[in-house]
Amino acid sequence: MTINEIQDEVIAEFSDFTDWMDKYQLLIDLGNELTPLDERYKNEDNLINGCQSRVWIKADYLDGKVLFTAESDALIVKGLIALLLRVLSGHTPQEILDADLYFIDEIGLRDHLSPTRSNGLLAMVKQIRVYALAYKTQEDA
Repeated sequence: MTINEIQDEVIAEFSDFTDWMDKYQLLIDLGNELTPLDERYKNEDNLINGCQSRVWIKADYLDGKVLFTAESDALIVKGLIALLLRVLSGHTPQEILDADLYFIDEIGLRDHLSPTRSNGLLAMVKQIRVYALAYKTQEDA
C-alpha cells in the first residue's frame, strides 16, 4: 500500500467516531497494540527531543525500506507514534521524505491535541524524516 492509501484508511477509521473521547480511546487502543520496543533501544540515542513524554524511535534500513519501531511512556502519545509508524514504516526514504501527512489534519489531531502534544507530534515526524534523509543520503553515496 502507498502512504496515501494508508492515510486514507486511518481517516476512514477515525471518521467512524464523532466524539473526541472515542477518538482518544482509538488512539489509546492503537498504542496498546504497538509492539513494545526492546529495552536496549530505550536509550538517549533513540529518545526524541521536543516531546514532553518520553518517546523512543528506532529506524532500520532493510531492502531499500525504512522500518521503524517505537514506544512511549504516555498512552495517547503511544497511539500517535503507532499511527505515524503505520503510515510511514516500510516505505523508501524518498517516499517518507515526499509524504504529505494530511491525515493529521483530516482526523483533527492538530485541533484536538494540547500544544505540548502537538509539538511532540511534530518532533516525532521530524525525527522520522531525519532517519529517512540519512538513509537516502547513504543510498545516494
